[in-house]
Amino acid sequence: MTAAEREAFLAGPHVGVLSVAEPGHAPLTVPVWYTYEPGRLLSVVTGRSSRKAARIEAEQRFSLCAQTETAPYQYVSVEGPVVRTDPTVTPEERRAVAYRYLGEELGDLYLAATEADAAENLVVRMRPERWLTVDYGKQFA
Repeated sequence: MTAAEREAFLAGPHVGVLSVAEPGHAPLTVPVWYTYEPGRLLSVVTGRSSRKAARIEAEQRFSLCAQTETAPYQYVSVEGPVVRTDPTVTPEERRAVAYRYLGEELGDLYLAATEADAAENLVVRMRPERWLTVDYGKQFA
């Protein structure tokens, strides 16, 4: 993929798979919702007391892979440092993430159902530095 193609792909509403080092074990690897705009930071909302948050805080970097689920397969994997952790998630950012993955109607239901937990969330922001990409559609075109 070109730089523009990989950034556009990463900006799409894919479920990401986040990995972060965990001493003495294989990396902690979990699916996440994320946001990204080309040229900007990648953001992940997570629970303040989650294992994921603790590992990211300790390592100050993580990787994330986004992929298609149907052929021709594509993926983008990014790795980079945490550049900022925001201790709260604004209502606007919560809404944007919910609508990105669920649409407006289901997003509103999700927001209402998770409102009580929202205060326990934080936002981790990572700068993608290392990119790995594949677009099998180009290989077989």
